[in-house]
Amino acid sequence: MSHTPYDYSTRKGIRPISWDDFHGICKALVQAVAPFAPQIILPIGRGGYYAGTLLSHMLQVEVYPVRVSRRVNDVVMYDSPRWLAEPPALVEGQRVLIVDEICGVGETIGMVKSKVESMGASAIRSAVMYAHSWGVHVPDYVGIISDELLINPWDREVFRNGGFQFHPEYVEALAQQGLEPSDDLRIPATPFTLAKG
Repeated sequence: MSHTPYDYSTRKGIRPISWDDFHGICKALVQAVAPFAPQIILPIGRGGYYAGTLLSHMLQVEVYPVRVSRRVNDVVMYDSPRWLAEPPALVEGQRVLIVDEICGVGETIGMVKSKVESMGASAIRSAVMYAHSWGVHVPDYVGIISDELLINPWDREVFRNGGFQFHPEYVEALAQQGLEPSDDLRIPATPFTLAKG
């Protein structure tokens, strides 16, 4: 049975990921990738930027974001991923760690890996926070293997019409399971009043 990354009908249950979960997953990934001793981290945007940046801080390794996406302005526009920002030439001769948020079928990671191989990287590994059961064979390091609807802390809410609302893509994905977003799925953020602005 083939699956596509945005076919939410294949998800079974939901799993909200908290910021604490995110940090814990990243720490586990750091412990796993540390023996590889990456010299450059290439997070795939946008979702991979969160984990890739935190891993780069924890490992004290330079980070160079790349962008391969089906989306434009957060809307899926293409059937297959397209290059929007390629790796830098300095990957040549370096140990490169590719980081993404999730691995569905592995197409995006495969594109970045092929590109980095062609640019002469000395060694390449890939790490993801999550993988679905049908994509788990692609990354070298996986934080969570799950076929649930994984709800990230960074894209759960969007700002529209003067207020925050649950991301429409998650609303649709939940509806496919007969669910609606509830207040307990919102991020419990400390309210702030800006010091300036």
